[in-house]
Amino acid sequence: MPYVNIRVAGTLTKEQKAKIAKGVTEVICNEANKPPESVLVMIDELAPENIAKKGELLDPPA
Repeated sequence: MPYVNIRVAGTLTKEQKAKIAKGVTEVICNEANKPPESVLVMIDELAPENIAKKGELLDPPA
């Protein structure tokens, strides 16, 4: 079973998540020759204050 984990800073709408899940599933099915029912997509939404880039928090606490 293909398992895809997508992590994003901030939040996405339900519609955005649905489009991402559909698109990723289609790519896995087309490129890895897997049936759609075998593809599991997990989307993790992370608070920007929990992510750092270049040693700096994306959204430092106030």
